[in-house]
Amino acid sequence: MALCRGCLRFRGRRWGCETVKAHEITALEMQKHHKDRVNLYLDGAYAFSITALEAARLKVGQRLSDAEVAHLKARAEADQAYERALRFLTYRPRSEAEVVKYLTSKGVDERVQAEILDKLRRLGLVDDEAFARFWVESREQSHPLGRMALSAELRLKGVRDEVIQNVVRAVHDEDSAYRAARKHARRYGDLTDRQAQEKLGAFLVRRGFPYSVARATVKRLVEESAAEGKLNEESE
Repeated sequence: MALCRGCLRFRGRRWGCETVKAHEITALEMQKHHKDRVNLYLDGAYAFSITALEAARLKVGQRLSDAEVAHLKARAEADQAYERALRFLTYRPRSEAEVVKYLTSKGVDERVQAEILDKLRRLGLVDDEAFARFWVESREQSHPLGRMALSAELRLKGVRDEVIQNVVRAVHDEDSAYRAARKHARRYGDLTDRQAQEKLGAFLVRRGFPYSVARATVKRLVEESAAEGKLNEESE
């Protein structure tokens, strides 16, 4: 069916007639597994899904122009992209760059990405400084790293250098190296062995600790191990 928009009639003739195609809403069906989404049917066929809020503004029998359908579809795609972003954030906090990379992989338009990021920022759901603090704290608890390694990881996540510097400043390489080394040293047994000391030092350097910190940490553990051995001998 077609509508005439902007037509002028003069003595039975039409002037400046612009034909606009119209689509009839033939059904609005709530999805079974997603109650907040409604399937929109146009001219007897499924078109796309929209939010329940958007569907509340429509009714069966209503006619929509091509432009109105395009607007509805664009909003529906933007809403779905936002829901995807929220699901992506449920597993763990993300940096802004990670969210952008994810949305890009799903084919989301850059303009829509900008809208989504703006909304997520306002809701406090993306915050690079908070993300960086989460990342550092998580590493400190389960996998201590040096400031250099932490900085490298955060750069790979797309966090800005000024944010990284502000967050990793609070990390004490000496304390982190000691905790990492104590846990790892168990596999070497006798730390008085020179080869075991070299392996432990190399492990700490790979974890991003400066050589000077790695060397001091190994020396501290060797001294503690020797002291413990002496105490055990005396107790016997």
